Amino acid sequence: MEQQGRAREAAYGHMSASVPVPASAQVPSVRPPEQARGEHTHSEPPAPRLVQRHSVRGQILDALRAALVSGELVPGEVYSGPGLGARFGVSATPVREAMQQLALEGAVEVVPNRGFRVTVRSAAELAGLAEVRALIEVPVMLRLARTIPAARWCELRPLAEATTAAAATGNRAAYTESDRAFHRAVLSLSGNHQLVTVADDLHRRSQWPLLAGDPLGRRADLLADAAEHLALLDALAAQDLTVVQSLVSEHFAGADR
Repeated sequence: MEQQGRAREAAYGHMSASVPVPASAQVPSVRPPEQARGEHTHSEPPAPRLVQRHSVRGQILDALRAALVSGELVPGEVYSGPGLGARFGVSATPVREAMQQLALEGAVEVVPNRGFRVTVRSAAELAGLAEVRALIEVPVMLRLARTIPAARWCELRPLAEATTAAAATGNRAAYTESDRAFHRAVLSLSGNHQLVTVADDLHRRSQWPLLAGDPLGRRADLLADAAEHLALLDALAAQDLTVVQSLVSEHFAGADR
């Protein structure tokens, strides 16, 4: 009897060992909680922050644009990346990146092994830009004059007045920024983002490089240009299409001053 009992226990043990354990009965293995995305421990270095570099490049690009408009960067002259980097207190890398962007915009051209030459614009080129801007913006302005209520045009008066204030300082770089901000605000009422982008790019191209001239004369031209913004808003609010077309056309014709 004792031998039969032992044989029976051995058989049961063999059966229990061969039966698979259901998944629901298995004890899950303990794993440490995964780190949240973006976290790091003290033993591993944080991911590099590329935003800083892009920020530096953007600041240098803005500074170079201002230098082009003000005439600090002279048309026809060649400037090297290291030289401009020393001027702005940065390495040559963000300067070269910014200059490549300016080359795409037509403000400078690449000179192999030397740097970048500031583009010299002829009167014919500036007139061509003014013509293209008029072809794009005049029809839009006339449509907006018919559809936008007067109250909306009144909301843009602070931007027009800001251009007058910038013109009064004689700072052409500051004026060009306020000038483009005003035109972007007017065109944005069309609801066409692509149009605003294209028109702003053409506007920027027409603003540099600065042509030689008397600083006092340039200030007077800026004041006259700014005054046209307020007159344009009045005509738009009054839905005077004839005056709107005349003002916009004359405004672009004087854009190469």
